[in-house]
Amino acid sequence: MAMETENATVATYFIILGFPSLQKLQLLFFFVVLTIYLLTLAGHILIIILVHIDSCLHTPMYFYLSNFSFLEIWYTSNIIPKMLKVFLGNDRSITYTGCITQLYFFMSLVTAECFILAIMACDRYLAICHPLQYPTLMNNRVCLRLALCSWVGSFLVIIPPLISLCKLSFCGPNEINHFFCDVSPLLKLSCVDPHEAETVDFVVATSVLVSSIVPVVVSYALIIVTILKMPSATGRQKAFSTCGSHLVVVSVFFGTLIYMYARPASLDSADFSKVLSVFYTVVTPMLNPVIYCLRNKEVKEALRRAVKCSHALLGSFFSRVLPLS
Repeated sequence: MAMETENATVATYFIILGFPSLQKLQLLFFFVVLTIYLLTLAGHILIIILVHIDSCLHTPMYFYLSNFSFLEIWYTSNIIPKMLKVFLGNDRSITYTGCITQLYFFMSLVTAECFILAIMACDRYLAICHPLQYPTLMNNRVCLRLALCSWVGSFLVIIPPLISLCKLSFCGPNEINHFFCDVSPLLKLSCVDPHEAETVDFVVATSVLVSSIVPVVVSYALIIVTILKMPSATGRQKAFSTCGSHLVVVSVFFGTLIYMYARPASLDSADFSKVLSVFYTVVTPMLNPVIYCLRNKEVKEALRRAVKCSHALLGSFFSRVLPLS
């Protein structure tokens, strides 16, 4: 379908190519990605439930972690369902409106993730470097405001690059060489000069990354200095254990994004970008709950208490439903 204009035929839908060079493995990829998606949902939902039901996790650190998990659920759900349809080959098309909507939510949720991870780093800095003032500095009202600002701000800051992209005309080939609607492959389909849209996207992406990475780097630099000054090895180990998992997640997430978006599109390599995109849209969201659970004693203890409680409740239920004969 296309819409006629005075000088060109403007595309009203796109075809998502996915991985055309791996057609014979499409069905295998479908089941692998579906399994990863279900594990991702289960892991993040489990974290949200644990933080909600366990009073020991009612702290700012886990409040932000539950926000992070909620964000990751929507982040993956925005990408993977359509990706699975592409793997099946039943429907590779997406309308122009649907593509722009997917792109807007993708960019907004990535930005929100940057902001939430930066706030979590600052939270760890206050907890380790200023433990006496921490309850006052990071009270419930402050936590709620910071989380709300990160969510609202992320959906607002993406509007300028999205408007610049919407000003472009897409005619001629309408095949997106990707598995979802991302900025770079869309810019390549423009039948007008995309320089302005590319510049706006580059400036906003770089600004978001810098404004997120600087607090993370500064916070962890001060955390490391504080930890090294601690007299006991036990104290140093305990302090580092509270931020170790977050540091791993931050390193992987920002390391990938720096390469993907804080560079001009002229340096883009489509195949390598798709591989990296699979890593941070599919694999990393699945690994994050594992990292937080395996490297965090409090989460593991909360999980152990939840399992023990569920066993007790099930035992009580069956003892009533199926009384001893």
